[in-house]
Amino acid sequence: MIRNIPHQAPAEGEAVEIAPGVLWMQMPLPFKPTVVNVYAFRDEDGWTVVDTGIDTRRGRAIWQVLLDGPMAGAPVTRLIATHHHIDHMGLAGWFVAQGAQLWTSRTAWLMARMSMLDVQDRPTPQAVAFWRDAGMPPDLIAERSRERPFNMSDASTPLPPGYLRLHEGQTVSFGNRRWAVRMGEGHAPEHVTLWSLDDHLVIGGDQLLASISPNLGVYPNEPGADTVGAWLDSCRAFLSHAHADQLVLPGHKLPFNGLPTRLRQLIDNQMAANDRLAAGLAARPRTVVDCFELLYRRIIGKPELGLALAEAMGHVNHLQATGRAWPTGRNGDGAILWGA
Repeated sequence: MIRNIPHQAPAEGEAVEIAPGVLWMQMPLPFKPTVVNVYAFRDEDGWTVVDTGIDTRRGRAIWQVLLDGPMAGAPVTRLIATHHHIDHMGLAGWFVAQGAQLWTSRTAWLMARMSMLDVQDRPTPQAVAFWRDAGMPPDLIAERSRERPFNMSDASTPLPPGYLRLHEGQTVSFGNRRWAVRMGEGHAPEHVTLWSLDDHLVIGGDQLLASISPNLGVYPNEPGADTVGAWLDSCRAFLSHAHADQLVLPGHKLPFNGLPTRLRQLIDNQMAANDRLAAGLAARPRTVVDCFELLYRRIIGKPELGLALAEAMGHVNHLQATGRAWPTGRNGDGAILWGA
């Protein structure tokens, strides 16, 4: 077992050696969660970096402090992106421009490159229809329709047209260790997780988190996705590989032990949410936004509404996919009503 798990995150611009040849660092984010974990693994020929943070002047400056300080004396030879989200891949192009090779899954690379090239000045008609179907208040739809949405290119370095593909069942080597590649689904398509074959390390990204659940959102580009079902399937598949003494290096919050227990907790929490939702829909039909009180059991503020809507849509889609809910009509604002 790898012992002495740090109970305090590294300060900005500093690194903690969390295992032999493995540095744990954090990068700030302008949204919740407010930091993302990044890691560096020492090889004979340089460093392998896992995930990057977003591309801002502050982010580049912090990375330069790290490269000149705890990582000094060796170049970054490869960059592994666990998934396509901006806080994990925003600076991938910056590292590649300095000589690193990008390793990630095919879907992560395609999604990131597409998102960086797809710049929208206003929300698409598909997005507006998605919000309306889900029951977003009409005044908020009107407000957001006039605003420029956040584009991934706003805080990302352009990705070059080339990468090394990671796929399910593959074995790769870096950081003086061999790693089994296992893909997760639900939070992001083809989310890379890496399981050391030589010690007890697991790189979990946002698929394996200790004290928060990953967002399982559904978005206008794939409105019928069953993200919750895909994520539950992944958690169950990971159980056969999980051991209590593994040290999980997550994308957010603190590294942790006890992965089998945590996977069961995550599964149970989502199943309980599904049951609450099904019971509420059986009592009366609701829009997706009306499901917030059943799923979250707290007030959802305006800044959180987009993510909350996306995850609630994921749960409704899962109930539909498993035959536990179905659309029953529309309300006066044109939103779909769901019943069970």
